Amino acid sequence: MTASEYDAPISPLGGLSIAILAVSTSAILVRWSAAPSLVKAFYRVLFTVCLLAPVAFVRHRDAFEKISRRDLVAASGAGVALAAHFASWFESLNHTTVAASVTLVQAQPLFVVVGAWAFLDERVSRRTTLGIGVALAGMVVMSLSDLVTASGAPRPLLGNALAIVGAVTAAAYVLTGRSVRSRVALVPYVVVVYSVCAVVLLTVTVARGDPLSGYPAREWLLFLGMAIGPGIFGHTVINWALAHLESSVVSVSLLGEPVGSTILALFLLGEIPTLPTVVGGAVVLAGIYVTST
Repeated sequence: MTASEYDAPISPLGGLSIAILAVSTSAILVRWSAAPSLVKAFYRVLFTVCLLAPVAFVRHRDAFEKISRRDLVAASGAGVALAAHFASWFESLNHTTVAASVTLVQAQPLFVVVGAWAFLDERVSRRTTLGIGVALAGMVVMSLSDLVTASGAPRPLLGNALAIVGAVTAAAYVLTGRSVRSRVALVPYVVVVYSVCAVVLLTVTVARGDPLSGYPAREWLLFLGMAIGPGIFGHTVINWALAHLESSVVSVSLLGEPVGSTILALFLLGEIPTLPTVVGGAVVLAGIYVTST
């Protein structure tokens, strides 16, 4: 059973657009939740696994048996990287603004391009390099005021540093997915990745002593929303796209997330974007267009 058997009749760029819209809601849902960062990350991933597992084991059980040991190890490594990404980024949102955190965490193309060249033998065209450069320049402009003042955020330097850690680990996750997804079907791959991610997050959460129960109904709905929106329609669709598009294209396209998150933060959290944020967002979109066309 090949990866193509799981592909829906939609263009990779179309699917990627859906994923960008979905992941743009993530920071808002995280901010709305009052649970500890690791608890939020754990339940987001756990609920995503619960939603996918029945379909995976009922309809695609044979595909799991065809995963090689090498690919299983790689997928597990992607799960560990994803856990580190969620842990660092969710905590980042406790200390700095949505615009700064989401923008910095999407600095991953810098690490993806180098990694794709070093490990996946992907050549980066001049157009792609130009697009990435433009998009990253837009990120700097977009978050300039937040990097200086953080708009009254409690610990902006810590929050920004954690977001950068999230960018590095997200790059590792994207690169691993690009390598493995050419050989492993989508559903088995993401179930393995998310399951390992959930186990890692659970282990760290228990070690820290964060409570896993006793939350009001609103919190459980937010956990479920994180799983359905950013989880199913976001990261799962991104993994599908990785089988069809170069990792650098997928990664730079996700720079649209800071734009979407900033707009949502304006209307839902009352975080008013500054002029550099608005101008930078336009530059980011221009960079995405250059890279993806």
